[in-house]
Amino acid sequence: MKTIALLPAGSVSDEAAKQLFAGEEVGWKHHRMISDVFLSTVNGVSDYSIIPIENTIEGSVSLHMDWLVHEVDLPMQAEWVYPSIQNLIGRRSELSGESGELDLTRIKKVISHPVAMAQCTQFLRERMPQAETEHVSSTAEAVRIVRDHPNEGITAIGTRIAAANNGLDILAPEVTDHDNNYTRFMLVGSEPYTARKSERVKTSILITLPEDYPGALHQVLSAFAWRRINLSRIESRPTKKKLGNYYFYIEIEMSLDTVLLPAALQEIEAIGCQIRILGCYPSFTYEQLL
Repeated sequence: MKTIALLPAGSVSDEAAKQLFAGEEVGWKHHRMISDVFLSTVNGVSDYSIIPIENTIEGSVSLHMDWLVHEVDLPMQAEWVYPSIQNLIGRRSELSGESGELDLTRIKKVISHPVAMAQCTQFLRERMPQAETEHVSSTAEAVRIVRDHPNEGITAIGTRIAAANNGLDILAPEVTDHDNNYTRFMLVGSEPYTARKSERVKTSILITLPEDYPGALHQVLSAFAWRRINLSRIESRPTKKKLGNYYFYIEIEMSLDTVLLPAALQEIEAIGCQIRILGCYPSFTYEQLL
């Protein structure tokens, strides 16, 4: 039986994990901090870690990407997307007036994970501008804090499962600013993921350009372009070694098990670029896993 490390029960990560591993016998290891999720797999306590890496509204989760690049060496084994449906959670009895009607102006503080909070910016600004906001390590942790601090005017942004697990109410459902709010998750670990198959296979790499080669990025992109290799994502991030020094994170819509992609990488290395392969993995849509 495989063991999976992930953020707390009731988080979006928890919901997404149960979708990917539906019907499989697995063991869950929930952690409050994303660093502990990574280290669980690094230290052999779990077989895989589940990491949210990108969101429709907020883009890359930079902290998690930096962990994948700078802190650990865990190959990417699968990716999938899951809808991030956030709700305002608290105790209705604490926030209702004499008529029993919910009064959101009584809310003093809203807490959640920073990415989830950012997904609900418009709702928070329009419905409860008086409320202070505070970031915590996960949406599930936010709901737990609300549970443990009654009568303090504190609410959380989180999932329905987290509300039910902690005996709290949904004060306002689906409070994200956009309906098409999805989060992309990555399964990382040393063993290939083989439980499900997908016709879509992607490869993720890091490229560091030579400092003394003007036009190197153009050369890199040309190596893919003339072979008609599709790049689904390009992102620059600091190497943390020198100011102005960046690596490029690139996602490629092709498997390493082809003729074209290895040839393109060889061409790129020939001009002095450093390449680190982060993984070659199946990519699943939300509909594929229903």
